[in-house]
Amino acid sequence: MKFRFIWVGKTRDQHYKALQEDYLQRLSHFVNVEVVEVKDSKDGDRRTTEGKRILEKIDQNSFVCLLDVEGKQKSSHGIAQMIEGWQRDGIREISFVIGGADGVSITVGERANTVLSLSFLTFTHEMARVVLAEQLYRGFTIIKGFPYQK
Repeated sequence: MKFRFIWVGKTRDQHYKALQEDYLQRLSHFVNVEVVEVKDSKDGDRRTTEGKRILEKIDQNSFVCLLDVEGKQKSSHGIAQMIEGWQRDGIREISFVIGGADGVSITVGERANTVLSLSFLTFTHEMARVVLAEQLYRGFTIIKGFPYQK
């Protein structure tokens, strides 16, 4: 199984970057991991421009999980169950999409197979990347029964 993370912009804060890399490294013990950073747009209809860039990076056969405030919220155990379901269904690649500051275009939303919200709270995009990677790692530790999740 492969997890592809597609997000707009770079992680500039070195503290978040270090945490992000740590959790992506831990996650890579369970799945192949790829990060695709899409250039953010500075002017015009940012959602449309960034949306086109995002869609260009999604493989045709990839299962798409969009991170959005309007998505379903899941507990850590719920995320573990979601991962187990993807494994059971034989899904080979999951693309996790985090849009830019203005969100994502309608076309990106229509391409999503599922929409997930990390919290009722609002996070910076850099923080959301860390939380997503950590929760996916936690999901695998729950599945495997590793002590990390306790």
